[in-house]
Amino acid sequence: MNEWLKKLLEQIKTIWGKTTALQKGILFGTIGVVILGVVLLVVFSAQPSFVPLIGTPIQDDESLNRIVTKLDTEIPGKYKVTADNMILVPDEKTAKRMRTVLIREDLIPKDVDPWALFDIERWTLTDYERDVNKRRAITQTVEQHILSIEGIDAVSVVVDMPDDTLFVEDEKPYTASVKITPSPGSDITTNMKKIEGIEKLIMFAVSGLKHETIVITDQNGIVLNDFEGRDYYNRLTQAKREIEEKRKMEREYESRILKSLSKIFTPDRVEILKLDIDLDMSKEESTTKEVLPVVYKPDNPKTPYDDSVLKDSIVVSEQTSEENFEGTGYNPEGPPGQEGQTPPQYKDLSNLVGKYNQKAKTTNYNVGEKNTTREERPWNIKRITVGIAIDGAWEKEYDSMGRIKFEEDGSGKIKRKYIPVADEELNTVEATVRDAIGFKRERGDSVTVSHIQFDRRAQFLSEDNKYRGERQLAETIFWVLIGLGIIVFAVIIFRLLSKYWEKRRREKEEELARQHQAMREAALKSAEEQGMDVELSVEERARVEMQENAINMAREHPEDVAQLIRTWLMEE
Repeated sequence: MNEWLKKLLEQIKTIWGKTTALQKGILFGTIGVVILGVVLLVVFSAQPSFVPLIGTPIQDDESLNRIVTKLDTEIPGKYKVTADNMILVPDEKTAKRMRTVLIREDLIPKDVDPWALFDIERWTLTDYERDVNKRRAITQTVEQHILSIEGIDAVSVVVDMPDDTLFVEDEKPYTASVKITPSPGSDITTNMKKIEGIEKLIMFAVSGLKHETIVITDQNGIVLNDFEGRDYYNRLTQAKREIEEKRKMEREYESRILKSLSKIFTPDRVEILKLDIDLDMSKEESTTKEVLPVVYKPDNPKTPYDDSVLKDSIVVSEQTSEENFEGTGYNPEGPPGQEGQTPPQYKDLSNLVGKYNQKAKTTNYNVGEKNTTREERPWNIKRITVGIAIDGAWEKEYDSMGRIKFEEDGSGKIKRKYIPVADEELNTVEATVRDAIGFKRERGDSVTVSHIQFDRRAQFLSEDNKYRGERQLAETIFWVLIGLGIIVFAVIIFRLLSKYWEKRRREKEEELARQHQAMREAALKSAEEQGMDVELSVEERARVEMQENAINMAREHPEDVAQLIRTWLMEE
């Protein structure tokens, strides 16, 4: 063992000798930090622990100041406030006492959940705290159920559960108030079935609740579960639905009629003046009872004929009774010593021998029956009234050249001719409308189709203005085109004249140049013949040389000179 320790120490010395000063400093620093952490942990763990007075920070400074003032009075110096406005007290016992004081003095801030006082974990719970936790659990469960319903954005539920009392008459009822915030476009506030479902959900969640002790409101404070007060609104809603159904049927019939008449006339010539459908919205139930024959023997399907036996009825039971009597009748007498009470007309019949026979027979028959109960549809058409006006046709008049005629008064109106609707066509329309609406004379239906000339002055004025505008536009375009043609023709003539004048001027100048050149050459030739020494100017000498070069080039390259002349002529 000693050798092992010696080897270990030698290895440590070897490793220590190889380490640098920086590594040694890091090692000592790490050991010092660990020792300091252990010391701080021991010191802080020895200090007394604090518990929160309220489970959430207090954001309102005024509420925080009032609570701190009360704590200074009740437990001065035994609390502290953290940087995030959490109030801490030394122990749970102090926290319970101060919570009771804060609730009694109404110092709990409004933005703090009142149930947060019971969120703090503890080893023991009082009966009051258990009741509060139970109430809170029920409330939160009900809120979750209501929030799961489609069309609700937010809900707030408050349930009051009074304590049990010794006598039943002293007990206070359970009450519940519910505030619902509907989502946009939701019908939760107008759908009575949904409101009734929410009310039943709350009643089954809290066993002591009744319909009279539940109030459901929206975000505006309007009571939603007042079903008795909703009777008027229900009747109003029913009336609106009936009117909407009536309008829907009238629109359907109008569409059917217009569709039928559009095949005969144009839509602008037909006008439905009135279409009224009188509906009976009352519900009806009818019960029908049919007496059927009794099938005594069913039909044999194997035979080619019907061999069934039917009877009007069959005997279920039969009873016969017979009664026979023969002897004297019994006349009652009064008490001894008293005269009887028999009427005088019956006294003569006393002690007479009589005979009596009676027979009775009772037979019970059974017949086949069929009871049918049928509920009529929710509405029934009582009467249909239709009034239709049809306009005649208007045709524009044309002359023999196919041009539109105008009125002779100089107003510029187009001349038109009116063609009224024939009686045969009106009868055809009336028959068509009757078929379209399912006409029933016994129901009191009425269909009237009349020929009425519509007022089309505004339409004709618009057509006349449009035609005049189109004609003026056509005339304007025609004269503009003529003017443009004249201008183009004038430009072409001017260009041709300009070229002609330019050509004449150039020819005249060339002719003068040739004459001058001929005069110079003649003068030079005359001077040479006379032996005179003539000096030419520089320009004349250059012109003579250019002329000689051109002549030589024309002799040597006649095609090039001809192409050059053609180019000059084309440019000119």
